[in-house]
Amino acid sequence: MIKLVRVDHRLLHGQVAFSWTHGLGSDCILVASDTVINDPVWKTTLKLGKPDGVKLVMKTIDDSIKAINSGVTDKYKLIIVVQTIAEAKRLLDGCPQIKSLNLGNTKESKTTTQVSRQVFLEEEEITILRELMDRGVECEIRPLVDDKKVDVASVLK
Repeated sequence: MIKLVRVDHRLLHGQVAFSWTHGLGSDCILVASDTVINDPVWKTTLKLGKPDGVKLVMKTIDDSIKAINSGVTDKYKLIIVVQTIAEAKRLLDGCPQIKSLNLGNTKESKTTTQVSRQVFLEEEEITILRELMDRGVECEIRPLVDDKKVDVASVLK
């Protein structure tokens, strides 16, 4: 059962590894990333940040979609983490059963607009989020499991 799909450019760190995993009773974290799968340093770093008693799986976006749709992940209380909103869209396009997206942390740049303390959006990401919301996907900003949900639509201009 998918408990959370989260966009977080840092992937696995304290907020995901402890707050979300413990708060949701998760027993598996799926890092869905085309970048990480080919980067031995990233993979080693993520393995070091994995909480005890929680399975860590790293797959490409396409392989993640296949695994989710095959039902092989159904036995887990699963948290899925992607680095970008574009990756989240690819995942949700391939897995229409996913109806909720959490924005945790996105990178700040000269071309982003800050919409919360930790979420910065490019124009094309705003377009993607609007499209997802139009499809009925709940898009929220919430850094920690106990924080109040902020509806993404309420912070977009």
